[in-house]
Amino acid sequence: MFEEKKDIEEQVDGTNSSPVLEEKKRHTANNQLDEAAAYLAQAGHVEYTAEERKAVIRKIDLFVCVPMCLTYFLQQLDKSSLSYAAIFDIQAETNLVGSQYSWLSSVVYIAQLCLQPASSYALIAFPIKYWVTFNMLAWSIVTVCTGAAKNFTGLVICRLLLGIFEATILPSFIFLTQMWYTRREQSFRTIAYQIANSFAAILGPIMSFGIGKATENSSTVKEYQGIFFFIGSVSVAFVPVIFFMLPNSPGTARFLRKGNDRVMAIDRLKENQTGTKSSKWKWNQVWETYKDPKTYIWAAMYFCTSTPSGGFGAFGGLVVKGLGFTSFKAILMQAPTGAIAILTLLITIFLTNQFRARWAIVAACVIPPIAGAVGLVKVQRSDPYILLACYYVAQSLAGIQPLLYSWANLNQAGSTKRVVVFATMFVAQCTGNIVGPQVYLQRENPYYHTGLYVNIGCWTVLFCLIVFMRFYLSHLNRKQVQRRVGLGLPADLKDIPADDGCRVRCCEAYENAFDDMTDFENPYFIYVV
Repeated sequence: MFEEKKDIEEQVDGTNSSPVLEEKKRHTANNQLDEAAAYLAQAGHVEYTAEERKAVIRKIDLFVCVPMCLTYFLQQLDKSSLSYAAIFDIQAETNLVGSQYSWLSSVVYIAQLCLQPASSYALIAFPIKYWVTFNMLAWSIVTVCTGAAKNFTGLVICRLLLGIFEATILPSFIFLTQMWYTRREQSFRTIAYQIANSFAAILGPIMSFGIGKATENSSTVKEYQGIFFFIGSVSVAFVPVIFFMLPNSPGTARFLRKGNDRVMAIDRLKENQTGTKSSKWKWNQVWETYKDPKTYIWAAMYFCTSTPSGGFGAFGGLVVKGLGFTSFKAILMQAPTGAIAILTLLITIFLTNQFRARWAIVAACVIPPIAGAVGLVKVQRSDPYILLACYYVAQSLAGIQPLLYSWANLNQAGSTKRVVVFATMFVAQCTGNIVGPQVYLQRENPYYHTGLYVNIGCWTVLFCLIVFMRFYLSHLNRKQVQRRVGLGLPADLKDIPADDGCRVRCCEAYENAFDDMTDFENPYFIYVV
């Protein structure tokens, strides 16, 4: 595989003489074509029908989207195992005091924050299949080992290792989605593995309830230990499945060996204007990333959405238990949160594709969590079921983060730039997840008013940032039009797939689609509002 890859890079090394690359100051772009261009150059022009295209997409969904969904489902189970264990009194069983439980949640994201630069480089340098499955096996083993920890030291070491090995999964999946799917397809696939995440929020509490019942009278295994042992073992069992299914790239995927499947899989990605994957780390794209105001706005958005979700993720079960319910009843009451998240995701992705106004849908998603959090603060504690309803309303927060992933995913290009942008946003997300549990103060148990007020503030700022981003992206699109006019290129381009009746008309726009160009370098790039 590596020899094949080297030969391809040798064949395509060089410069492109298209008008786009002759633009003034165009020398700042790296002209190295990415891997996809080599295969198209070798295959030449290929014709295929809509039915053949759909057949290839089905194969990609089976071997790319399904493994991502399974992996994300299992990761969420492993990550959430601590909050399930908290309902079964892990704090008392392991003698946790003060803010130690909060730090068990935060330390996962501290590890992810520290590992993010290395993880970002790994996505460029290493085959993604091996990188993902190695980390999956490692975090699964760590989850099993967490069940053996009986004090804060043992628990914090296990949670630190869990964060180290889980650090790469979300950036990897964003990168895989960009590598395999067109811009219009990416939203659905991003939502798909986020829905799998929400299914974990349904099945995790049910599994924990059963494990709790099975170990309730055990003299050797505590309820919280059983949760870690079982969930970690399930993850280990699925590692061979993921290893068998997940490919490295469109250029090497075994399931694309039939006929022109491989060429079709790559050719249809031209409309993205983002390429697929380049194995060269390009420092000019790194510098561009940090000159791009979008990078900082996306990062601020991620911080504002992950701070509340980090707090709810760690303390949601304790909030419900604090309403006066038993451990077994409180754990079952966590299951509807996953169903609410799935319903929110399905509604929002439908609306997004109906109205093509991503900013408005994301902004609308912020309002219910604010209302739910206000209810948790203001409603009297004598009405536990009304408070529970407020808690469920706030759980619609699960729709915000996936929609932001999808929106941001469509608004930058260049292999290195995409990785660095999402690494930066992931740093902001980790920072928010670190802060989130810390503002839920133990002395305020079970009210946690400080944490709820911080959540309300974060969502309010997020709403303002979403509106600002809408106007900024529109401004960038106007600048792109002016730039194309200056180059003698078509001023107005339709952001539509190449198979929607415009294959001939748009061929010039797709001419440089597999140059590893950034959105700043490519005048054909259209920002998605």
